[in-house]
Amino acid sequence: MFKKSVKHTQGDLFCSVPSILEGKSLNQYNNAEGWHNQFRKQIVSRIDESIFKVLYSEDMGAPNSSVSILVGMMILKDAFGWSDLQLFEHCRFNLLTRSALSLFNLNDEIPTDSTYYLFRKRIHQYNSQHHEDLLQKTFDLVTGQQIKDFEVNGKSIRMDSKLIGSNIAYFSRYEIIHQTFALFCKTLNDSDLLLFSEDEKLQLKILLKEEPLKTIYRSTKEDIQTRMQSIGILMYKTLRIFSGQNSDPYKLLQRVFQEQYKIKEENQEVLLRPKEEIVSGSVQSPHDPDSAYRHKTDQKVKGYSVNVSETISDGPLNLITNVIVARANVPDTIFVQPAISSSQAITGVTVEKVYADGAYQSPDNDDFCQNIDMVFTGIQGAVSRYDLEMTPEGLRVTDTQTGEYLLATLAKKLKNSKEDKWFIRTGKDKVYFNQQAIRTSNMRRIMNQRPLEETQKRNNVESTIFHVGYPLRNSKSKYRGLIKNQAWAICRCLWVNLVRIIHFLEQTCQRTAQKSRNAALLFNLWIDSTFQEPSYRKLSRQLSFFLFVYFF
Repeated sequence: MFKKSVKHTQGDLFCSVPSILEGKSLNQYNNAEGWHNQFRKQIVSRIDESIFKVLYSEDMGAPNSSVSILVGMMILKDAFGWSDLQLFEHCRFNLLTRSALSLFNLNDEIPTDSTYYLFRKRIHQYNSQHHEDLLQKTFDLVTGQQIKDFEVNGKSIRMDSKLIGSNIAYFSRYEIIHQTFALFCKTLNDSDLLLFSEDEKLQLKILLKEEPLKTIYRSTKEDIQTRMQSIGILMYKTLRIFSGQNSDPYKLLQRVFQEQYKIKEENQEVLLRPKEEIVSGSVQSPHDPDSAYRHKTDQKVKGYSVNVSETISDGPLNLITNVIVARANVPDTIFVQPAISSSQAITGVTVEKVYADGAYQSPDNDDFCQNIDMVFTGIQGAVSRYDLEMTPEGLRVTDTQTGEYLLATLAKKLKNSKEDKWFIRTGKDKVYFNQQAIRTSNMRRIMNQRPLEETQKRNNVESTIFHVGYPLRNSKSKYRGLIKNQAWAICRCLWVNLVRIIHFLEQTCQRTAQKSRNAALLFNLWIDSTFQEPSYRKLSRQLSFFLFVYFF
């Protein structure tokens, strides 16, 4: 049963932490700019617990533990890169961590381990079933309040992405097929096995006992091909026998079979697909079906792509406004529209300028971004020899090597062609240009006309990406699954925003203190030049000191 927690608990006379500490320990504990006090003020106190009401029954069961504390524990775990054991240890015995979670008394209990795990499980299951991320809603609410309180300008944003590996071992093609089939076979009971012949039962028994990595090491390439072919035949029959099932292992087996095999229509023969037909979005591990493969420059990743958007302004504080986790094989172009829409919803202002690299530009985003100044710092692909510009006379082609201007000729459309093409003659050959080439040339021309200072504004988002992924080892996540990695990214971005707010407050306090010292110095200089009598000078300085203490 859902019940909102009390944000401010009553201090215990004998167990209250401030009543026990003294000296520097007490000063650090009460320091308003300390990370624990700011975490409680900027994050925990801003959490709307009613968002998570859907996870609980309205009239049955015992009241839930404090949702604010549970969410705060999730954020702290990923903020410091703690294991679950370290998280519970800090929450029970670390006074600063307990203060961050609004646990001011030594006898205040934290949620039990099982409650914490059940809460995380419910969030992930609700997201999977209803396609609604409650942590994302919390991030939007908390960040929106922070942006409003600190008057962060959201008219300009910048974005970048990072590839992270999933928490899986690198499986070969044979291991993927074998492990997926073995996982499904382990769900079968004795009555299910009666549907197989004796030879097939024996094959299943051998398959379950086999260690695929050792098999690969001991076998030739031809032997592995033969074994995959025989497993495929058995997989096909298994799918037909249990065709009405809706379990996750069955769906995964069906997906792997469709990705790795094909059926010959003439005689229903099972054939192993050529390696070239295996797509990057195929299953990389049966233990994380959401992960995908991507080869980007010299980086090979089986996992996910994390896209981060943040405000960019001349002010001292910029905050992350959106984070999206997608499969690794997804292009960066799909992040543009949801990132801009989310940033506008959080900041409450219309985005007027976006700074990004060339991987984010595409014709599909042009209509959505027609009123937004898109500042790209580079365009993918090699620079063309020809500069293309559409004029009233037609397509004008400039040869950048010779400086020659040519007017391109409109080519005849083929039957299946949907767009216009142009060509020029270079000797006996023809060079063709399509709409994409014209668009790319126009973008390069606009990009080259921008000031260098403007194109360099995107660079700092790479630092943001680094800080978000800082706890990762070898850019590899601790989690499996798209939903869990999205939750990790949200927690990390909340923590990065908090650190920025703490630094901003420190700088503000330093500037205020410096202004106060400068004012006191000027006041003392005025006293020295105005009052000649030493007793008046001493009295005036004492007065200025008391005024300084009182006001500052």
